[in-house]
Amino acid sequence: MLTFETQVRVRYSETDQMGYVYYGNYAAYYEVARVEMLRSLGTSYKEMEAGRIMMPVLDLTCKYVKPAKYDDLLTIKVSIRNMPSLRMKFDYELFNEKKELINIGATTLVFIDMDKNKPCFPPQDFLNRLAPHFEESR
Repeated sequence: MLTFETQVRVRYSETDQMGYVYYGNYAAYYEVARVEMLRSLGTSYKEMEAGRIMMPVLDLTCKYVKPAKYDDLLTIKVSIRNMPSLRMKFDYELFNEKKELINIGATTLVFIDMDKNKPCFPPQDFLNRLAPHFEESR
């Protein structure tokens, strides 16, 4: 299993009239965590797309436990529990500065060959970067 943490500070523009983070912004926080996790592996969405592979979101779930508010420093913990094949699932936990769990979510992305516009397996280089994090589960 691969787990990664990053932080984001809630901006005023991300809040609603009640002063809470607008519910739709959690998907953007998930994306920040995914992008930074890939970067920590030495790769990026940009490199995938240069290799003619897209990774659109196929499914998103989101459970709100407690509200996040303006200027809160959120910790986003993202995990990949299984090696990807045609799809890759990310699990998320968001915590406030008091280390209270405020949100739980998941996204499933699918690897798409941009030339054929069909699902494909991830690039071998990407799988090689992930492999050390899953050796104990083999």
